[in-house]
Amino acid sequence: MKELIEYIAKSIVNSPDDVVVTEETDEQGTTFKLQVADDDKGRVIGKQGRVAQAIRTLIRVKAAKQGTRASLEIL
Repeated sequence: MKELIEYIAKSIVNSPDDVVVTEETDEQGTTFKLQVADDDKGRVIGKQGRVAQAIRTLIRVKAAKQGTRASLEIL
């Protein structure tokens, strides 16, 4: 799933080398933290948060198929 987030983020941003995804697992599930360049945060979030919400939806669907929970934080 980490690779999916990296692929989507690198496709959207202007500086794909600055994309970093970290993964933290706890009792509530997995939390993915996405870091991008300051100039690219708006691209990843999108107008009214639509792009970020679409990425989060994809992550939740993939996690549900695996029988787990997952969330995304954009830093």
